[in-house]
Amino acid sequence: MEELLEHIGLAEWVADAIADSLIILPFLLVIFIFIELFEYYYSDKVKNFVKYAQTSGPVIGSLVSIIPQCGFSVIASTLYVRKYISMGTLIAIYLATSDEALPVLMAHPDKYKYILPIIAIKLIVAIPAGYLIDKMFKPVLRDIKIQEKSSDGKDIAKPSKRMIFFESLKHTANIFLFILVITLILNYIFNEEKIVDFYQNGVLLYKFIQPVITAVIGLIPNCAVSLAITVLMIKGTISFGAAMAGLLSNAGLGLLVLLRGGRLRSNIRIVVLLLMISIICGELLQLFTGWIK
Repeated sequence: MEELLEHIGLAEWVADAIADSLIILPFLLVIFIFIELFEYYYSDKVKNFVKYAQTSGPVIGSLVSIIPQCGFSVIASTLYVRKYISMGTLIAIYLATSDEALPVLMAHPDKYKYILPIIAIKLIVAIPAGYLIDKMFKPVLRDIKIQEKSSDGKDIAKPSKRMIFFESLKHTANIFLFILVITLILNYIFNEEKIVDFYQNGVLLYKFIQPVITAVIGLIPNCAVSLAITVLMIKGTISFGAAMAGLLSNAGLGLLVLLRGGRLRSNIRIVVLLLMISIICGELLQLFTGWIK
C-alpha cells in the first residue's frame, strides 16, 4: 500500500499516514456496525455482555492483543468510549498490544530470543494491571433501556436497519478523518529516522533515564514508534528495559480514537496510568536484565 502511494508521487510521510489510516478503516466500520446491530437486536442482553466483559475483559483482551495487529487497540478504544468495556480492560489491551515489534523481530532470526520474553512480560504486566485498575476505579459501564415508551404508552419504533448502517458509516468516517489528519501531522513531525537519530545523537547518557523517555515517546500514536524502538533495541542503542517501557506504553492509533471520543478527565487518567506502569516496568527490567548496548 505504502509503495503504491509513493509510486504515484506522494511524499513518504503522507503515504505512510494514508496507509496506516486505511488499515484501520475496516476495523472501525465492522466494530460500529457490530455495536449498532447488537443494540438493535440484543438490547436486553447488553447488561450481561458488559458484566462478562468486566470480569473477563483484561484476560481475553490481553491475549487477543498479543497478535501483531494495530486494529485491536482501535476496537478497544471504541468499545471503551461506548462504555462496553472498563478502563482496566482498555489499559490491559494497550499494554499487551503488539504492533510492529514482533514482525520486526521475526524478520531477524538472531533476535528470536526476544520474542517470548516480550510476550510474557506484556501479559504478566497487562492482566494484573487491568484488574487492579478496575478495583481502584469503579467502572462506569453501559446501561441501555430495553425498550422506551412514548407518552401514550406505546413502544417507540426502533431505527431502520438502513439508518443503522448509515450511522455506522458516519461514525467511521468521522473517526477515520480525525485519525488521518492527526497521523499526517505526527508523521510530518515524527518518523522512524528522527526517533532513531534522537537516541543515537547521545541524548540518553544514563541508563535509568532511558525507560522514562522511551515510555513517553511510546505514547505517540504513530505506527513508526514501535518499529523505531524495536530497531534501536536490536542495534543495542537502547536497553531491553527501555525498549519494553516504550512497547508497553505504545498503544498505536487506539489513543487517537480515545482522544476523539473519550472524556478529558478519563483520557488523562488513562494516559497517566499507562505511562506510570510502563516506566515502572522498564526501570525494574533495567535492574534485572542489565545494560544492553
